Amino acid sequence: MGNSSASYYKLDIDLSFTPFPVQDLDTFVNSKTLELMKSSSQWIEDIGSWIRFIQVNESLKCPEIVQNASQLSLGLELTNDEKILDLNHVWLGQSKSTDVLSFPIIDETSFVVMNERIELGDIVISVPTAIRQAKDNKADVFRELRWLATHGLLHLLGWDHNDEESLNKMLLIQEQLLNIRGIL
Repeated sequence: MGNSSASYYKLDIDLSFTPFPVQDLDTFVNSKTLELMKSSSQWIEDIGSWIRFIQVNESLKCPEIVQNASQLSLGLELTNDEKILDLNHVWLGQSKSTDVLSFPIIDETSFVVMNERIELGDIVISVPTAIRQAKDNKADVFRELRWLATHGLLHLLGWDHNDEESLNKMLLIQEQLLNIRGIL
C-alpha cells in the first residue's frame, strides 16, 4: 500500500492506495486499465477533480468540513470477491459479495481544526465483480472501476440511496463526475 498526494486546484489529496494484484486477473484488460489497477496517480487526479466539482456545486450534498477543505485523505483498495465478501460480512453483517463498499468517517457532527487534513474514509472495489458488470453492461472495465469509485466517494460524502429517487439522483451525479474527465 503506497501513499501519494497531488494538488488539484489547491486541493491536496492524500490517497492510501492498495492496487489489485494484476497477476490474479483471469481475463484480458487493456494497458490503460492495467495501469489504473496498479498505480495511484490516475486515481488521485480523478478523485481530486470529483471532489472539487462537488465542493463548487452548491446544489450537491457535501459535508461542511469538506466544503472548504484543501487537504483530504482517503483509502482506495482494489480487491477480489472473497475479500469484499469478508468485509461485507464483518462490517455490515451481510453474507454476500458486492461491487463496492464505503467506510465513511465523517458525518454532520464532525469538526476539524483549521489547516488539518480531513480523513474521508475508505472505498473498497471488487475488481472481478467490476469486470463481470462491465461485460454484462457492454461497458469498458476502465469506466466501470471509475463508476464504482464515484459511487463509493459519494457514500463517503454522506450520500445514500434508501429509495429509488435518491438512487437515481446519485447515479446522475456519478455520470456527471465521470463526464468531468471524459470517461462516459
